[in-house]
Amino acid sequence: MTDDMEDLQVTYPGAGTFKFGDSAALSAELIALVRSGKKRATCAPLAEFEAEPEAMPKVGRCDIAANWDGTPALVIRTVRLHEIRFCDVPEELALAEGEDETLEGWRAGHQAFFERNGGFDPEMMLLFEEFELVEDLADR
Repeated sequence: MTDDMEDLQVTYPGAGTFKFGDSAALSAELIALVRSGKKRATCAPLAEFEAEPEAMPKVGRCDIAANWDGTPALVIRTVRLHEIRFCDVPEELALAEGEDETLEGWRAGHQAFFERNGGFDPEMMLLFEEFELVEDLADR
């Protein structure tokens, strides 16, 4: 663990660490969207948290979003959680992810993402996390 990460664990006790996306380019794009205020939500298959329950976000907890290389990028705080089927995601939640301009665009992009990362089913349960940016660590 880096000194920066250890310091952050002291400042934000209980914080988990995660990466956005599945590639360096996507990770950087998503972090930039959070920094700009456009990305205020993220989602993942609920089944991922069954395998790693400690990774499940908790309302009120701060977590550290890392750059692709593992260095800390942002601190976010979970403000709401939704368990919802992919096919039932409303436009409001989809657009809060900040990656697309339409619900159809969100569906297409996320279907492709899930297919690349373990499988897709329109009935799959997702954990949708709405969050707020607490600290941008770019200047740390």
